[in-house]
Amino acid sequence: MPGSLRLPWSITLISFLLLHLSCLAVFFVPFSWWAVGLMAILYLGRMFAVTAGYHRYFSHRAFRLSRGVQFLLAFAAQTSGQKGVLWWGAHHRDHHRYSDTEQDLHSPVTRGFWWSHVGWVLSRDYDAYDPGKIQDFARYPELRFLDRHHWICPWLLGTGVFSLGLVTGLGPWTALVWGFVLSTVLLFHGTFFINSLTHLWGTRRFDTPDQSRNNFLLALVTLGEGWHNNHHHFQAACRQGIRWWELDFTFYGLKLLSWVGLVRDLRPFPAGTSS
Repeated sequence: MPGSLRLPWSITLISFLLLHLSCLAVFFVPFSWWAVGLMAILYLGRMFAVTAGYHRYFSHRAFRLSRGVQFLLAFAAQTSGQKGVLWWGAHHRDHHRYSDTEQDLHSPVTRGFWWSHVGWVLSRDYDAYDPGKIQDFARYPELRFLDRHHWICPWLLGTGVFSLGLVTGLGPWTALVWGFVLSTVLLFHGTFFINSLTHLWGTRRFDTPDQSRNNFLLALVTLGEGWHNNHHHFQAACRQGIRWWELDFTFYGLKLLSWVGLVRDLRPFPAGTSS
């Protein structure tokens, strides 16, 4: 029986549009470099959770985690507002299975830029997913709970940011607008550009069957996900930047976490491909 997000398309679309419109509130709250810093921290922290969690772990199993850390990473990734962990992983596995063919759910090659960037996320066509495609993680009841109630995570974060503004003197609305609203919208589009632009703009080191491309600028924005052609060449590798200058901050973060035992068994890129 297919999984479902249990959210009507209209609610998803309205929530998405309201969040974007709320960015205009930045002109009505006080400016503060502390608020800018909060925005940067929540953008970078959640981008790491999305790239390390949703993508490299739950979609590709590029490393191993304990069950407790696995839950925390899933929760952190879901504060991005990019739907549930099982939904994300199941659909991403399909993207690799059918990349840039008519069956690819968000290929800009076959369906155009705007559909691949955001249209497919808002459409009801992909609200459901096949749990059989991610049964390795769907067997955990706590992950099924998070996936089913994915909206809880961003709401809790937003509430926490608002409360932080109250107790620190930054101001609750300033903290909410800069720390949550702006960082979430930037996080949306930083992530979505990997679906859209990295199949249109960049260079190709490997002759993969799809049109995946490497893009230095997007690698900076997404902490390493811009090395997309490298990733499509060997999907299971934890590291996506191969050469020394291909910055991959997600991998560096995972390497640091492996030194303290929170992450283990990082899967390497194939030998002989670093030159």
